[in-house]
Amino acid sequence: MALRSTLSVTLSREQKTALERLRRAHRTPQRLALRAWIILLAAAGKGVRATARMIGVEAKTVRFWRRRWLAGKDEGSIAGRLADAPRSGAPATFTAEQVCAIVALACEPPSACGRPITHWSQNELAREAVKRGLVASISQRSVGRMLKSGRPPAAPRTALAHPQARSCVPSQVRRDLRGLSSGRRHLSRGADPHGVDR
Repeated sequence: MALRSTLSVTLSREQKTALERLRRAHRTPQRLALRAWIILLAAAGKGVRATARMIGVEAKTVRFWRRRWLAGKDEGSIAGRLADAPRSGAPATFTAEQVCAIVALACEPPSACGRPITHWSQNELAREAVKRGLVASISQRSVGRMLKSGRPPAAPRTALAHPQARSCVPSQVRRDLRGLSSGRRHLSRGADPHGVDR
């Protein structure tokens, strides 16, 4: 009984409407909506076990988020009170400015830096970044990761199925692709892919 009284939650009208909005919004991440629902049920007087059964989570999860809500009274935003806590780990080795400077360096021609090469290698980029004082030290693998992470992702397959995307594909390629798909139909009927009858 003491546990229930220590985890009782009271909400202001603004908090309640904001939590309801979070819970019902289509773009709210599912874990945030679940946490908002836990707090709303706590404010409605539901017990820990009843809330856990109703939502389909462990009772310790309900207790955890009720405690976090009650401990975060000083935080202004409701989403901030329900957000994940910062995770431990090593701080970032390079700042965003350093990463941008190295990517910009990769866009420059190597001849402008006095290098007798036509294209940058990861090793040469790392050496030039240290030489310019962009970073104290950096490995060529770190440079490669920076350049790879800055690359835009490939178009998804569904984008190629879009009619406007297909109009950019030459007609000969489309005919070849159609031939491949019709070949699959013949294969499913038992024909030899090389045209030889069995």
